[in-house]
Amino acid sequence: MSQTRLMSLVESVANVMIGYGVAVVTQILIFPVFGLHTTLAQNLKMGAVFTVVSIARSYVLRRLFERFR
Repeated sequence: MSQTRLMSLVESVANVMIGYGVAVVTQILIFPVFGLHTTLAQNLKMGAVFTVVSIARSYVLRRLFERFR
C-alpha cells in the first residue's frame, strides 16, 4: 500500500511539529551550557526556521522512498 503525496505531507508536518516543541525546549536547556543566551522569542524564531527546513527535508525523503520502493 503506497502513501499519497498529501498523506506524506500530513505525516511530515505532524512529525516536525512535535519535533519543534522538543527542539525549543532543548535549545532553552542546552544553549546556556555553551554560553549562548537567547530569549524565548529568539528560540521560537530559530525553531521555526529549522521546522520549515525539516518539513521540506522530510517530505522530499518520503517521496523518494515511495518512488523507489
